[in-house]
Amino acid sequence: MNLSVVIEVRLLTEFILMGITDHPDLQIPLFLVFLIIYLVIVLGNVGLIILTKIDSHLKTPMYFFLRNLAFIDLGYSTAIGPKMLVNFVVEKNTIPYAACATQLVVFITLMINELFMLSVMAYDRYVAICNPLLYMVIMSDKMCCLLVSIPYLYSSFEALLITIKIFNSSFWKSNIISHFYCDSLPLLSILCRDAKDVELILLSLSAFNLIFSLLIVLVSYGFILLAIIRMNSAEGRHKAFSTCGSHLTVVVILYGTLIFMYLQPKSNHSFDTDKMASVFYTLVIPMLNPLIYSLRNKEVKGALKRALENHCKCLLCGTI
Repeated sequence: MNLSVVIEVRLLTEFILMGITDHPDLQIPLFLVFLIIYLVIVLGNVGLIILTKIDSHLKTPMYFFLRNLAFIDLGYSTAIGPKMLVNFVVEKNTIPYAACATQLVVFITLMINELFMLSVMAYDRYVAICNPLLYMVIMSDKMCCLLVSIPYLYSSFEALLITIKIFNSSFWKSNIISHFYCDSLPLLSILCRDAKDVELILLSLSAFNLIFSLLIVLVSYGFILLAIIRMNSAEGRHKAFSTCGSHLTVVVILYGTLIFMYLQPKSNHSFDTDKMASVFYTLVIPMLNPLIYSLRNKEVKGALKRALENHCKCLLCGTI
């Protein structure tokens, strides 16, 4: 059989992931570090989902959106984390063709959802602070479900479009992905033909998602700031700032990382730099989000305290 045919068949069945590092001495230490990070992600986000679901004090639109944010964080970190951990301890760091496409679809869908969920949460804070008397009317159950559903539909369509565009092309140039998961930019770099059209679509959509979602956040917080300035009570201003502090922290961390990742000049583009940024927003941010919202939020800390107290009571009742 012709050698080129053998290579073509092989390339269409699996990809080789370069991983985070090729230094053997770092494989086990990094495995342990990222295992701890992933366990914290699962524990923190699952705990936040359960807590906002069972506690009667957290049955508000704000915590409904927070629960969805925790689900998104858990989802895209799980799409990447376990496979990355396995690749630290196996000799052959590969991913099947279909699994790579699936990972790309899931990651893009949930990453876009993360952006727009933060926008929805900013709008929610705008309504709560600027229209407190109409808050529960405006943020009805129907409206909350609509604000969550639309980003899912939009992001799913965009993820399928990008994935189909990439995987309808041929990967004869190479099957080595210079990354630790199947991301769009590393995949574009190994297409056998010029992928300017796909790259243009990808960068245009990425820029639109970043700018449009960030614009919603900035406009919402612009109105919030004006409302806070007009408040006569120092206590009221402090309470308004405290309800926004956790969300603003998450927004600054995520948008700062993504802007650095996707909108940097092409001349400065480096896959090694991208790997570090990717580690941050695929694993570190999903770990930080539940910690930020729990440590800075009195209602969440109160709900956690009540849940632990109820659990201890149940254990005591069971032993008596």
